[in-house]
Formats: sequence, C-alpha cells, structure tokens
Amino acid sequence: MRVAVLGGAARDLVNFRGHLIGELVRTGHTVYGIAPGGTPAIRADLEALGATYVPIALDRTGLNPLRDALSLLRLWRLFRGLRLEALLAYEAKAVTFGTLAAQLAGVSHRFAMITGRGTTLQGEASGLRPRVVRAVVKALYRRALRRCRGVLFQNEDDLAFFRAERLLAIRTAARIVNGSGVDLGHFALAPLPAGPATFLFVGRLLRDKGLFEFAEASRRLGGPGARFRILGPLDSNPNAIRADQVEAWVREGAVEYLGEAEDVRPRLAEAHVLVLPSYGEGTPRSVLEAMSMGRAVVTTDAPGCRATVRDGLNGLLVPVRDSAALAAAMGRLAADRDLVARMGEAGRRIAEETYDVRKVTADILAFMDLPPGPPEAHRSPAALPLPHP
Repeated sequence: MRVAVLGGAARDLVNFRGHLIGELVRTGHTVYGIAPGGTPAIRADLEALGATYVPIALDRTGLNPLRDALSLLRLWRLFRGLRLEALLAYEAKAVTFGTLAAQLAGVSHRFAMITGRGTTLQGEASGLRPRVVRAVVKALYRRALRRCRGVLFQNEDDLAFFRAERLLAIRTAARIVNGSGVDLGHFALAPLPAGPATFLFVGRLLRDKGLFEFAEASRRLGGPGARFRILGPLDSNPNAIRADQVEAWVREGAVEYLGEAEDVRPRLAEAHVLVLPSYGEGTPRSVLEAMSMGRAVVTTDAPGCRATVRDGLNGLLVPVRDSAALAAAMGRLAADRDLVARMGEAGRRIAEETYDVRKVTADILAFMDLPPGPPEAHRSPAALPLPHP
C-alpha cells in the first residue's frame, strides 16, 4: 500500500518513528514521511530506510482559523497527489487536520497515535481563552478520531481521558502500546561515571516539562556534591521557557544548559540520574533512553510518566509541581550511589522486557493490519511523482 506517516516535526520521523517506517518499507509498502522542518540529513536518513521525505507547512501550536484551513487544504492536495491508501498521524495538529484531510482525499485506512494530551488538555483550564481553546481542541479531536479505523494510545490515563470526554467513539478500535519503544542496541548499557552526582533533564524547554521545579530543586540541593544539567532545544510553543529565563538560571548557578544535541547518548553517559518533572506525557522517550542506558529516573506521578517508573525499583515518583519533593528524591539518590546503580540495572531490565522498539513496532503493525497492495504499488518511492505540498 501507499502509506504516509504524518507528524509535527521532521526530526521525529527518524528519532521516534524510524523503526516503524523501516518495517513498513520492509513489508512491501511505499512509505512517505511527511512533516515540517526537514533538512538534507533527515531526507537522507529516511531514504536510507527506503522511504521518501515530503515537506509540508503545518503549525504545531496555536489555533489560527485561516492558517489551519490552509493546512487542511495543503494536506488534502498532498494526499490526493500521492494517491495515499493509509495514514498514521501523531501529534495533535497532525492527527486532527491530517485525519480530516485524509478522509476528504479518500484515504481508506486512517489511524492516529495519541502521544500525550499536550498543554491544552492537561490539568485544569483557567481563564476564558484557555477554556475556549480546550473546547475547540476537543471538538477537533472528536471529529477527527471518529474518522479513524483505529487509535493508538501510549498510556492508560490518556485512553481513559479520551473515553470519558467522549473524544473517542465507543465503536472506534483502540490499543495501548508501550510508547515509541527504544533501540536497546543504540542506547546501550553504559557504566556510571565518577565525580559529583549528575542530574540530567532531556527534552524541549517547555514550562509543563517541570523545568521551573527542576531549577528550584537544584537551588535547594545546590553545592559541590551535585550537578544539574538541561539538554534540549528552545521552542516556539506558547508554553515554552524563554532563552533569557534559562540564561538567568545559568547565571545564578542553578543549572548548566547544554544546548541541543543530535545524539543524547554522550550526555546520558555523563549522568547518574535522568530527571523529568513533567506534568504529563504519552510515554516519555527520554526516560526510555535513560533506562536503556542503565540510568535511574526521577519523574512525576503523572499520566505517561508513572507508567515507566516502578517507584523504588528503577526510580522515584514525586508529585506534580512539587519542587520540595523533587529535591528530596534527588537528594536521596545523590547520597546513595549503590541505590542509583541498582535502579539503573532494574531500568535496563524493564526496557528489555517492555520497551524494546522491535516489540512496540510489531504491536503497531499488528493493530494497523494493512493489507498488501498490488505489485505495482511496491515501486521505490523515489520513482514516483511527488506533488507540490
């Protein structure tokens, strides 16, 4: 079949969906990776998997009726031009507008993956504008997901939320998968470093990732016995933390900012503990990568996060938005290297048993159950004409 994987950022097509795309190609499908923000390196990585990268203009955040209508039109034209037969969309904008465009374009096999609720649907909305935005997002999800053959979720909490809010029709097939999985060979077990206890946050610099709590916890614990490091890109999201705020934390000595890295493994190898004080996730990839490399984890008792950590076994769970509890958990690990080592070993075992990307991909493909297309549909994507997006 002619299959597209649609997301909100091109880099995630390779980082989060690369194994899935490769398996779709291997099983005989013609595959397109569609997302904004592509680079020559990303295009080359997808071509190495046997797929074709197709750029598209699609805002990840915000609700602008004119821009969103144009996004819907672009997606419809693209899907029609590619003569798609199947679509897997993930992230909010890709799911809502991509699924609607796919129906209009006659794409017969439409699937969505919910990789977290996002800022809009997480917690309580206060104020008129947030409530209006939440209502619009819910309406879009409700309309789009009713047009899907099936919807994948990454944790029980999100599935229950979408059911309770009637965003997912009872008749729509749904399955929980263990996140995006992790490549156990790529994120190989690494020995713990010597030196001060090093706590590392990895992710986009967003307020609801708990970075203010991380900075406050570092203030409480400060001193020569520990290091607190942030690795990840600044973001254009309305919820993003501004560069000047990060610079202020660095100036006061609360954190070290490492910038953005194509390969996070060297920084994980330098750390003892991965810290993710998030307000909610799908299944946090940074945690899976840390577990695979044998690192203890401190994260929150929040949707998605609590699914990855068995409190006291491979890490510690703390309440959301509680910097004091976060500091206490980090302090406990800073004082007990043997505990850190045991938790890291347990995390690796859990990653092997539960989050191996090969198992996760197999679950996704079994759920989609795509029928084989006619032989002529299995030509190389590079030989097929690409419409202008």
